[in-house]
Amino acid sequence: MGREAAVSTGTTVERALETALYTDEEAPLDTAASLLAADRSADAELARRGEEFVRRAWERGWQPADLVRLVRRELAEEHVRLAGALIAAETAGYAHLPHRWSAQLADLDTTPTRADRFSSATTALELYRLLVRLPSLEPVGPVPGDALPAPSAGEPRMLTRVRALLAKAEATGYPEEAEALTAKAQELMARHSLDEAALAARTPSGDVPGAMRIGVEPPYEQAKAILLDAVASANHCRAVWNEPYGFSTVVGFEADLDPVELLYTSLLVQGTAAMTRAEAQQRAGGRKRTKSFRQSFLLAYANRLGARLATTTRRVAAETPTLLPALASREVAVTSRADEMFPETRTTRVRAMWDEAGWTHGTTAANAAGLHPHRNELPDH
Repeated sequence: MGREAAVSTGTTVERALETALYTDEEAPLDTAASLLAADRSADAELARRGEEFVRRAWERGWQPADLVRLVRRELAEEHVRLAGALIAAETAGYAHLPHRWSAQLADLDTTPTRADRFSSATTALELYRLLVRLPSLEPVGPVPGDALPAPSAGEPRMLTRVRALLAKAEATGYPEEAEALTAKAQELMARHSLDEAALAARTPSGDVPGAMRIGVEPPYEQAKAILLDAVASANHCRAVWNEPYGFSTVVGFEADLDPVELLYTSLLVQGTAAMTRAEAQQRAGGRKRTKSFRQSFLLAYANRLGARLATTTRRVAAETPTLLPALASREVAVTSRADEMFPETRTTRVRAMWDEAGWTHGTTAANAAGLHPHRNELPDH
């Protein structure tokens, strides 16, 4: 009897998947959902198949944050929660997970959605339709189950200091203090990169550039991608934007990747807050602000910050000219790796409605973000 039940369960799930998975029509979806709703013994097998689809996504180069981002863009909140539950279940069986996966898993929403059996089955089938059609992405690290480097004991001291400085910059209500804090963070990042280049020159270890993905999502994603590109370029990395899937891939040496994400995220928070203040001033003056104001603001903010970040990096590097050849060698390696990963990249024309007031306010906000390392500099903590 137990064997017959197992066969029946597998048959129900297989019939449902064969009926609904490879078509966009609604009638087969309803038929498959009805089959699953009528057979409670199929539930475990349906969940197991979902975990298999998630595993295949890892093998195609996707990571948890990428998957959740796409599900949120293409489907609804109940699909996001189901995806989170499947991801959590699939990754729970591994003794060790790749670097950066823990933070992505911590952000999952696995709250069960209350629904009738037919609706729950429909949600699962709609999600599985999306999962089985995922294209392959350029891998940016190992997948669960692969051999992994030994985990490091905590994050580098420099990264902890940068994180603390940027958190204070985001929290303060005083632009001058935010300026000094952000400037100090960027200088720490630039000096750390130089130290890493010097160490690599003295004791070659075979270290090669790696990569990570950073979400770049609507609204105003083009301005955000430009800002991330500016932060990456100023810190010896390359950023390649994938607009359809809502992320940029940042290529660089491991010591530079996490700081780039931290600084980009902080500058985006600071820029959004400054944009909100600027809009409030405009409304107080009787002028209605529009989408074009916000687009122009963020584009100007990204453009101006890019120039200032690059200037700071050049100034720090010039203080130790003997390290310039080692730094140049690492930048060549990063460029070669990015070209290898993305041989068919193309430039994209900026698409934005122009608003002079937005551009002016965005430039002002970028200036206030503060990358003058010797102005109001705070002591180390």
